[in-house]
Order: sequence, then C-alpha cells, then structure tokens
Amino acid sequence: MGRTIAFEKYEGLGNDFVVVDRRRAELTTEEVIAICDRHRGIGADGVLFVEAEGEGHAMRVINADGSRAEMCGNGLRCVALHLARTCRLAVGQATTIGTDAGPHLVRVLSSEASTGRVEVAMRAASLRPEDVPLRAETPMIDAELRPLDVPVRVTAVSMGNPHAVLFDTTGAARFGLGPLIQNHASFPQKANVGFARMLEGVGHRAMELFVYERGAGWTEACGTGACAAAVAAVETGRATRGEAVEVRLPGGSLEIVVGAREERIRMTGPARHVFTGSLVLAD
Repeated sequence: MGRTIAFEKYEGLGNDFVVVDRRRAELTTEEVIAICDRHRGIGADGVLFVEAEGEGHAMRVINADGSRAEMCGNGLRCVALHLARTCRLAVGQATTIGTDAGPHLVRVLSSEASTGRVEVAMRAASLRPEDVPLRAETPMIDAELRPLDVPVRVTAVSMGNPHAVLFDTTGAARFGLGPLIQNHASFPQKANVGFARMLEGVGHRAMELFVYERGAGWTEACGTGACAAAVAAVETGRATRGEAVEVRLPGGSLEIVVGAREERIRMTGPARHVFTGSLVLAD
C-alpha cells in the first residue's frame, strides 16, 4: 500500500498545476514526473509546493520533466488564489510570496466561487548578460542569433529565469525554432522562447504570444514569458513604458505594465481552482 497525498488542481490561462502543501507531503523528482503525466497521473505542467516562510509564504516550482524552475508567473497567481481560498490571505490584502527568483508581492483583486483575478508585482527585468544568463559581452536587444539556418533577431531578458523573445516569427516555423533557440549555446541554462507579434486595429496596445517553455514545451500560457515579451516590446520601440499591454496567449490574456528599468513589472490575470483530490503513490 502506498502513501496518500492531498492536492489541489489549479490553472491560470490553461497553464495547469498540482498544488501541494509542504506541511503535508514531500515528493521525489520521479513522483513529480509521474503526477504530471497526463495519461497515467493527474496531469499538469508542474507541481507547486507551498510553504510558510517567515511572516509570508514561499512557492517552489518543479516542472513536468522534474527540473526546478526559478519562477512561474501563472503559478504565482494560482498560489495566491490558493492562499485566499484556504483563508491565509484576504481579498484585497497584499502579501509576499518567496520564490527561487526572489520575493514577489501579490494581491487577489477579486474572488468568486473557484475563480480569482490576481495582481503580481513581478521582479524588475534585466537585460544584463550575466543575469539572463547569456554568453555575450553586451545585452542582446533585437540582435541576430547565430548560427541558425533561419535568420532570427532575439531580445534576451531575465525575469529571474531566462527568456529569448522574437517578433514576427510566427506560423509553423516556430515549431522548429523553439527547441533550437532554447538549447542554443548562447543560453547556458537554456531559455524560454517567446514568439511575439504586435496586433493592430484593436484599439489598445496588444500582442500575440506563443511560448516554448523549459521543462514543459509549448504551453497555454507563461506569465514570466508575457512579462519578458512586454519588456522586449518596450526596448525595441514597439510599446511605451508605463502603458498597459494586453498579451494574448493561447490560454487567454494577461495585462502587463512595464515601467522604469529598475521598477517591478505589474502582471494582472486570472487563476482558477479546478478540483480537490488525493492520490495514492506507489511504494
């Protein structure tokens, strides 16, 4: 007979997670991989471990392939809603959640039934090569990435995790380019690769974004990826600082505001509780 763990299933724009309270269970890498299996497990893009930290809380992210992620924006909104649903955070109250990419301030703006809208003060972005990390002497801003069979121009951004953002490279080409860029020698810790396209005629600043994520592959949504794409849009003159940008991902939209370079980026979007369950793990 195996041991039983309690869990909660959440999703943010289709980016789905199993949330586990560290007070109740600890999991091995192999168990996380099994839990995330969509055919033989619960099915998820990753497992989020929630634990108390000082006077606040902390989130640890393990991807579906067992690798550890520094940060997950959609996951952070889900954890904030989880804290509100379990009466550890009041609606409208701000609290700090620690991550491997540093502390983030979150606030559940509204919560009704299983759904909430959450604002996150993400960390300030960095373009410094040592922060991304990037094997280069200077920041990569709309610069050609070589050698690749297809010429592409990339902006490298750190949101506490590494991102490579491309504009106007859409269509089927991205399916081949995503893995190539993610594993490019310029990115020693690999990169989350965002394929962005600015949208016209929508009445406000907006972009379409597809993200090939480390440890998860093509994903319905990526919060840090949306922030990185908005930063890249500002740095390349496609968007204006202080202006809200709607980032449209396959799973839905996020609102991103990029202020001054050292200022935290504001991300606002939904989170939803899907179901509560328990799982018996094999010995």
